[in-house]
Amino acid sequence: MGGVTPFSATDYPGKLAAVVFVQGCPWRCGYCHNPHLQTRTGTSPLAWTQVIARLKRRVGLIDAVVFSGGEPTMDPALEDAMREVRALGFGVGLHTAGAYPRRLAEVLPLLDWVGIDLKASWQGYDSITRISDSARHARASAEAVLASGVAHEFRTTVHPGLHSEPDILALAQTLSAMGVRHYAVQVFRRTGCMDESLQAASAGYPGADLLARVSALFETFTLRRE
Repeated sequence: MGGVTPFSATDYPGKLAAVVFVQGCPWRCGYCHNPHLQTRTGTSPLAWTQVIARLKRRVGLIDAVVFSGGEPTMDPALEDAMREVRALGFGVGLHTAGAYPRRLAEVLPLLDWVGIDLKASWQGYDSITRISDSARHARASAEAVLASGVAHEFRTTVHPGLHSEPDILALAQTLSAMGVRHYAVQVFRRTGCMDESLQAASAGYPGADLLARVSALFETFTLRRE
């Protein structure tokens, strides 16, 4: 495990949750705010036995446990960890970018909620992740989440140097056509970003007209600037 946040009111909608951060991610998005978790090291900073002991002490104090990362579906022990958490009576949430659709499909029956990070329109995926063929995996994961019926939020982190306003609208239209009903746009934050070329921000981005058009496509729409 890469770490634990014992209390969070923002990582699982409407619930107080602990967040378990899992090491490792196969993608290398320049704007990543947890780049220290991209590498999966040979030794874990925090053993799972320590994590589960902490969670046991929070029974009755929190509602749910969210597995985040990194990319938590990279870990073959994720399913077992989720079963242990559920046995304690917690709801189970997941933050994923959909890099491992097969493993995501395996754990979806154990989930109460999933937040899935879609990077860009399919044709622009590899330029964001810096890994070839990443769109195929993300799309398969998105389709699995929608087919599962699990409560979800689709979200995209946008950067003016990576996503033009037409790009954002095209992605939103694609997701709406797929059946996505709950969508969030997260404006890039400098926190954790290691890519100096992406440090600049743009005032007024994305614009109000674009956001109105995107919002109209979904049952619920959220803009996160901070």
